Amino acid sequence: MYAIANQKGGVGKTTTSINLATYLAAAGCKVLLVDIDPQANASSGIGALKNIREHNVYDLLVQENDNISIFDVIVPTPRRELVVAPCTVDLAAAEVELVGALAREQRLKQALEPIRDRCDYVLIDCPPSLGLLTINALVAADGVLIPIQCEYLALEGLTQLVNTINIVKNKLNRKLALGGVVLTMFDPRTRLASDIVREVRNHFPKEVFETIINRNVRLSEAPSFGQSILDYDATSPGGLAYRALAQEVIARG
Repeated sequence: MYAIANQKGGVGKTTTSINLATYLAAAGCKVLLVDIDPQANASSGIGALKNIREHNVYDLLVQENDNISIFDVIVPTPRRELVVAPCTVDLAAAEVELVGALAREQRLKQALEPIRDRCDYVLIDCPPSLGLLTINALVAADGVLIPIQCEYLALEGLTQLVNTINIVKNKLNRKLALGGVVLTMFDPRTRLASDIVREVRNHFPKEVFETIINRNVRLSEAPSFGQSILDYDATSPGGLAYRALAQEVIARG
């Protein structure tokens, strides 16, 4: 189970969540994609909002109703191996509503427990913050995947994220580990992008994936059609890159 997190916005978290989940499913893995970003971009970008049910992730986290389970929330996708737990903008209220709740950091972990063993991979798309929703994802996860854009200030705030991961590991989730760093939005035409890649690899020599996700128009277009890049244009550079990334994730085990 991976939380895909970075408190910096616009680094490719949702793009990575959608496309990595799809390519893992295409490889025959059973995958659950969980959207806990109130912007609901993963839900819309993979077409899950068209099939959304009476209950969504908000209900799992906030409502004190034992009759609502993850199975009341998940919706299918065109790929049999991939299901999605979508959210809506209502989830934005969860940060406030959970403040006084018992075991507030454990809500997502408890909600996912019944389905955990039925999946090969659970990917959690986090909001661009280090608030209570992201903490819930870190408590539920075994590892964290951090997308980092190959641009100026790419490492800004990364120290804070790593510190948060360590705090959660020490206080709430002993098994949590840094599962990998994904370099995104790489522009091979600029020297700066190559410098950023080198700098990130120096900071995380073992954690950085070999696959680098280039800037690609088709990657940006796909979510507007409610599709992953595999379904929209699998032969594009973005499609080939996310296929390679999925293979690396599987190889790491």
